Parts: sequence; structure tokens; C-alpha cells
Amino acid sequence: MPLLRGIAKMAIVCTVLLSPVPAAADEGLIRDHLIEKVRQWSSSPVVLMTLEASNERYATLDQAGIDALDQQWIAEREVQDQPLITAVLSSPLSNYLTRIQSDSQGLFSAIFVMDSTGLNAGQSAITSDFWQGDEGKWQKTFKVGPDAVFIDEIEINEETGTEIAQLNLSISQDGKVVGAITVDVNLTELRRRYAAGKV
Repeated sequence: MPLLRGIAKMAIVCTVLLSPVPAAADEGLIRDHLIEKVRQWSSSPVVLMTLEASNERYATLDQAGIDALDQQWIAEREVQDQPLITAVLSSPLSNYLTRIQSDSQGLFSAIFVMDSTGLNAGQSAITSDFWQGDEGKWQKTFKVGPDAVFIDEIEINEETGTEIAQLNLSISQDGKVVGAITVDVNLTELRRRYAAGKV
């Protein structure tokens, strides 16, 4: 599908243009009110129902199976036939996350939810890979506990000059961790809103 291929190319470009900066934190810009807002999204029925289905679907998948899906995802970004990517991006959860990103008016540049294996269950835009289980965004949230919060290092989009930091939270239901969520926060926009008293 041309639209998905266009999104894929855009995502790949964004990934390449992001580069880390020396700061290892967000300068205190990502505060409790923003974390709580993300927790509210991640407790919505569409998130929890999708995670329940994804966790059940991949419950018996071993590492070889996970790697195979990840490789399929990466390969599909380069071709017209994209059954795996299309299935994820057209899901109700992905539509929900896309609306949240759009409504943020530039504050969030990407949002994705990961299941209990670290595979993407839904996302607002295509990611470079399907499996996040080997990365801090999943290991420092899902594997830590139901209240885990991990804010990753600041990166700069070299094309726009904006600073981006990933806010990562575990997602829980009835006290049990069922997934994790990552939100790319535009710190440049967030700082502007604080200065204008709009947050």
C-alpha cells in the first residue's frame, strides 16, 4: 500500500536522523502530570484488550519465532506486500494511538505499545523493527514491575533540530504487568509550552 510505504520511508529517515546528545535525562521536563496522562491512555479498554489478545497469540513463541517475525517486519518495510505491518497498523489500538499523537499537536512524535514478549501490539507510526524486547524501553519497564517508569536519553532530530526523549511505562492490569508503552516526547515543544504556561 503506497501510504504504508510512505510512512515506512519517513520512519526510516527519522530513525537515521536521530542522534544522541550528551544529556542523559530530560532536564525534569517530563513531569508527573505527563506520566499520569500516559498511564490513563494505557489503561483504556482498547489497550488492555489488544494486549490480552497479543499475549495469548504469542504465548508459546520461542526466541527463534520472535526473531523470524522481527525479520519479516524489517523485510516488509522494503516491499509492497506488507501483511504483518498492515495487520498491526490497521488495528483499533494503532488507530487509537494515532489519534492521540495527532491530538497532541506536535508534542508526541510516535507512540507504541509492546506486549509481554516485547513485540509491538499497536503503534501510531511504523517502527524500524517489530521486537523491542532487547531494548531498555521494554526491559526497564515490563521486566521491572507495574509502576516502572524509564525516560531514555535525549536525542536530536538533525533535520528539525528538535530534542526527543522516550517516555516508557509498564502497563498493568489487576496488579500484573501485561505490556509496556513508549511515547516519543518532543522536548523542544514541551519546553515551549511550559514557557507559555500552556501545560
